[in-house]
Amino acid sequence: MGEGTSGSPGMTDLPRPNIVLIMTDQQRADFFKAEGFPFDTMPFVDALGAEGARFGRAYCPMPACAPSRASLLTGRYPKATRVRQNSGSGNLFAPTDLVRLLRERGYSINLAGKNHSFLRPEEFDAAAPYWHTGAEGGATSEAERRMDAWLHDLDHGVHSAPTPFPGGCQPAARIVRDAIACVDGRDERPFFLWLSFPEPHNPYQVPEPYFSMFPEEAFPERIAGPEAAWAKGGAWRWLRSTIERKRPTYDGRWRRYRANYCGMLRLIDDQIRRFVGHLEASGLREDTLIVFLADHGDYAGDYGLQRKGAGMPECLMRVPLVFNGPGVVPGASFREEFVSLVDVMPTLCEMLGVEAPYGVQGRSLWPLLSGQAYPAAEFRSVYAESGFGGLPYAEGDDPPLHFDKDGPSFDELNAFTQGGNTKMVRKGRWKLLYDVLGRGELYDLERDPAELDNRFGDPSLAAVRLELVEELLTWTIRTEDDLPSARYVPKRAERNWHAPYWDAAYPLLRPEVSHGVPTFGAAGRSQAKPSRPSRAEVPGVVPLGLPVRARN
Repeated sequence: MGEGTSGSPGMTDLPRPNIVLIMTDQQRADFFKAEGFPFDTMPFVDALGAEGARFGRAYCPMPACAPSRASLLTGRYPKATRVRQNSGSGNLFAPTDLVRLLRERGYSINLAGKNHSFLRPEEFDAAAPYWHTGAEGGATSEAERRMDAWLHDLDHGVHSAPTPFPGGCQPAARIVRDAIACVDGRDERPFFLWLSFPEPHNPYQVPEPYFSMFPEEAFPERIAGPEAAWAKGGAWRWLRSTIERKRPTYDGRWRRYRANYCGMLRLIDDQIRRFVGHLEASGLREDTLIVFLADHGDYAGDYGLQRKGAGMPECLMRVPLVFNGPGVVPGASFREEFVSLVDVMPTLCEMLGVEAPYGVQGRSLWPLLSGQAYPAAEFRSVYAESGFGGLPYAEGDDPPLHFDKDGPSFDELNAFTQGGNTKMVRKGRWKLLYDVLGRGELYDLERDPAELDNRFGDPSLAAVRLELVEELLTWTIRTEDDLPSARYVPKRAERNWHAPYWDAAYPLLRPEVSHGVPTFGAAGRSQAKPSRPSRAEVPGVVPLGLPVRARN
């Protein structure tokens, strides 16, 4: 693909295809054979990606269920939706959402699986809601009822033996059964189906043959153990100590639990294959766009942790994202553009010929998917957020928890791990985090995939640090909410692509870095050296005058 744009935004020649949004909960992006993982966890999804378009650098906007889902459905970042906690869906601030737009376009709206969003049951034409403990509307058989009761008693934990119920009782199998019923009961309208699996989110449990499919002794060493969580300190240390207190044997069985996680992925993959097979048998496949994604990732044993909570490591932030269906031109095995789940909603808008509503912050990916030209610079980086505000809690603080401290469950998305505010940008091989206290983290992911060597204060990386700080500052300003609007309406970029405006109508002063000090050249700014010591010579200060407060 080249630079530039072509075509008119929001205009396609496609009829209204059916749309199936397949979502998994808490699935990291690297546990695929196509990603180089040693086990073939999801061969059918890998095939969908190979036959369609797969983004290898897709990121969630926040590593938590409700915030990520709100952003996916509205095309707005968490600071704009106001949904920054799992309990915050009722705080939603958005002019509209994907479901309402599709209904206005004449679609029937259906849900099979986990909702955990601001959408209400009455907004679906047909709904079969599930939670991590089974069907929310009640089981349809005695075996399913017993399975759901067993999941409830497992209490988001781990089962180290094969699940004592047949595969047909598994939520994934029942959700696909209900999804097929939605399809078979359709009317003449095109349909939107949110096929939303509660797994591989804990409880980590799986029946045979999936339990034995990936032998635990065959798993390679993880990228980091519990010592890394202790070394990172802060919320990482708090979360690790909580797990030790609640489930003291967890880390000794991390390979078994990871085998459960991978078995759950294969079970889900088989159920997706079953559902798509039904679409084919019903003559609907060619007219159906399939989007596969996850809301966020999972430690799955890395750092001696499970679930999510502390930090913004790649295992939590990077998610699978696949498009397959009408209008999608098969591309490379993995597209290299940096994209976000926030981009999905405006992408579907353009596919349908609908202008993205005012207030949508995501960028349309439709030109990338459909073989049109696009500005490569637009997708050179991606932005994400974490935290619900205030100051981060510190060692010795004792904020209230959702779960009793003496019970078997632990609340990983609690005030301690989610307090404060952190912003992230990924660009090239680098990741930058910056928090409300001015503490920075800079990681070279090619050399340090576990993100253990914080190089924010490294003088040899002054130019890299400046580039990433500038990129994060641009994203932070760019994602300020334009809503609510008043008499004057701000100018909008087509497809929310800002790259065509960079250094064009309004040239910027781009600093050149010399010996760690930014100077300004061609724009006419004086390059005379100051008489005082250069900032690079002042201990504890980096270019831009920002104190170096690297996290330990």
